[in-house]
Amino acid sequence: MISITRLNGAGMWLNALLVEMVEESPDTYITLVTGKRLIVLEKADEVISKIKEYNRDIGTHAATIKVQSMEELS
Repeated sequence: MISITRLNGAGMWLNALLVEMVEESPDTYITLVTGKRLIVLEKADEVISKIKEYNRDIGTHAATIKVQSMEELS
């Protein structure tokens, strides 16, 4: 989970594995795989950094790299 802040200042925790897209125009929109969209106070770069850090923490980043390396050898 990553912490984000809604426009009204309320904090919330978001399951980073459900994030499909992050866009900034000028507000930051997070689109989930379910189709739900959230508007948050954080900039897109900050949200993306939190998602990357979360993925590293739980090991999905390393697992993806390992799978890609194995596919290249085939």
